[in-house]
Amino acid sequence: MVPFAGFEMPVQYRGVLAEHAAVRERVGLFDITHMGEILASGPGVEAWLDGLCTNRVAGLPDGKVVYTAMCRPDGGVLDDMLIYRLGREDWMIVCNASNHDKIAAWVAARAAGAAGVTLDDASDRTAMIAVQGPEAAALTCRLAALAGSADALDALDFYTAFVLPRPGGRWIVSRTGYTGERGYELYVPNADALPLWEELLALGGDLGVEPIGLAARDTLRFEPAYCLYGHELSEDWTPLEAGIGWAVRLKDREFVGREALQRQKDAGLPRRLVGLEVAAPDAAGRDRPAPIARQGAPVFCGDAPAGFVTSGTKSPTLGRSLALALVDAGCDPARLTVEIRDRRHPVRVVPYPFLAARVKGDPRAAR
Repeated sequence: MVPFAGFEMPVQYRGVLAEHAAVRERVGLFDITHMGEILASGPGVEAWLDGLCTNRVAGLPDGKVVYTAMCRPDGGVLDDMLIYRLGREDWMIVCNASNHDKIAAWVAARAAGAAGVTLDDASDRTAMIAVQGPEAAALTCRLAALAGSADALDALDFYTAFVLPRPGGRWIVSRTGYTGERGYELYVPNADALPLWEELLALGGDLGVEPIGLAARDTLRFEPAYCLYGHELSEDWTPLEAGIGWAVRLKDREFVGREALQRQKDAGLPRRLVGLEVAAPDAAGRDRPAPIARQGAPVFCGDAPAGFVTSGTKSPTLGRSLALALVDAGCDPARLTVEIRDRRHPVRVVPYPFLAARVKGDPRAAR
């Protein structure tokens, strides 16, 4: 267990490699109650929220979920998040735990002068459990609480959700995921969390279910190259540089940061996110086991500093030392090296996502 964003978080239960394989091959449970949930309601919410998000949320049908970011006026990323339209005037913002206080203050300040907008920060009373893996659908369908909602669960398309009324407060069931596998999220009142967790473990015994910690969550999101705030995303660079330009809709709309992003797009990006594979050739030119380029490792183009690694690990699924790096746009890929423990290593620029998401239509896989 380690402290993380004000919570005590499990880093690992059985071990990172075993937990990673469990999600890739069977099904895993993630306690992600640390995430922030801010409810927004009222007749003015749709237009107000669209003016804060890089992606378009105006016009969404009920039950739709959208991946987006919120930016400062200069285009720096405050956070990436999911926006849920649960009903005509019923919305939910799901933000990262490390940015919860910042985003709660940001939206509250902008809601203060907005007509028809009411905010309710439900984070402290909401628990969140994610069910991820090839057997996620089979396990989720076994929940007694969802017995009367089997048709709704079967009908859940990717990036959609539905609301389930419950005696202790509503549940929100969605299908998004942060692993590249099929997955569901269950937002429930705190009092329902432990019974739900234990029921999922009991019901999934024959499916090989097991709890998954923070470390495997990171390796699982890294293989399909999903961004992680504080790694690929920061207030110091824009979503265009971070490779999520597909979640930035500039045409025919206004939102905070739009002018800065349009200027950057027109001028050309100064930096870009690239995929790297660390090579370690021996004297004969054959590859040896490669070291891992961790976050912050300097990247060079020849002898000139050219950027830095945002995330890196040895992919448990692919068995290769891979990294994401933010590098100067004009770099010659053939001249790139990465410095690991005071030694520079050759790298190959490789396409990402490193492992294709196994869910059709995954918006985060669009690069």
